[in-house]
Amino acid sequence: MRTERNLTRLDRVFARLDREPERPAHIDVPRMSRHRVVLFSATLAFYGAIVWAVVITSWLVRLDWQVMFFRPYQQWSEIHAFVDYYVVLGQRGPTAVMIAAWLGWRSWRQHTLRPLLALCVSLLLLNVTVGAAKIGMGRLGPHYATTIGANEMWLGGDIFPSGHTANAVVTWGILAYLASTPRARRWLSALSAVTSLGVGLSTVYLGTHWLSDVLLGWAAGLLILLALPWFEPLIARAESAVFDLRDRWRDRGTVPAPVPATVPAPAPVLLKPRAAAQDEAAVRTSRTPAYLAPGPHTARSERTPVTPVGSRRPPHTDRGSRGTTSAARPLTGG
Repeated sequence: MRTERNLTRLDRVFARLDREPERPAHIDVPRMSRHRVVLFSATLAFYGAIVWAVVITSWLVRLDWQVMFFRPYQQWSEIHAFVDYYVVLGQRGPTAVMIAAWLGWRSWRQHTLRPLLALCVSLLLLNVTVGAAKIGMGRLGPHYATTIGANEMWLGGDIFPSGHTANAVVTWGILAYLASTPRARRWLSALSAVTSLGVGLSTVYLGTHWLSDVLLGWAAGLLILLALPWFEPLIARAESAVFDLRDRWRDRGTVPAPVPATVPAPAPVLLKPRAAAQDEAAVRTSRTPAYLAPGPHTARSERTPVTPVGSRRPPHTDRGSRGTTSAARPLTGG
């Protein structure tokens, strides 16, 4: 009895990978809805509140110092090795390479550059906004603090907001932003939130950032993800320009095929009437060349001989004819 083998999850994954690339009929592009605008406004207000609380040296700064004196890396030293590896999920170089590889494969499968272009735009916004805030506020980190209880602002530092936290929010959150189904978007949103939360707390555990740096990093990364729909028209124009440039380079490298020579069509054969055909045959007969014998064609047996009658041998004077008796020769003797 023949039974069919049940496909495992791995078999289904490989079967999906073996399919030919195809562009989806409809790619869901997020738009700047009213709900998103409300979230963007609330996150921007939270961003401003964190900055103001640090500038005026409020209770948030005192909490930063208390966490720093607690020294979590000494309290829970057994997880120090794990946290050293986990915090790499927030470094820009390794995470950008991993996410770019995945989105590049998706771009090839879907015949679109939107995933890669969205990642490039988000990283560009991250570098500009977070980098400008770091340089502008110049806050020193816990390891370089000089005055206990001070906010350590405008002293040439570059840790406010936390770049690790903001980068984790953007690079892992872009997967949820580009998800093709609502269910995948929900799961990826939860995964990116947990990952970025763990990265931020890891920097506080290692003592490289204040707690307020992490809070501002979360807000900075979320602002970039919420603002991405405003840049979708720019992404679409950039994709169209790249495809046009590719087509021009492809046309430049191809040699035009030779144009096949057109063979003139044969002239149509017109059927002539019977009387006209007879007249034409008579004219053709009257124009017979001189070297041809005139007259109708006769059979070989009816033709007159062209050679003279008689024998073809040359005449001999000393011989007689076969039918006559030759004269008697004289006998010699004697």
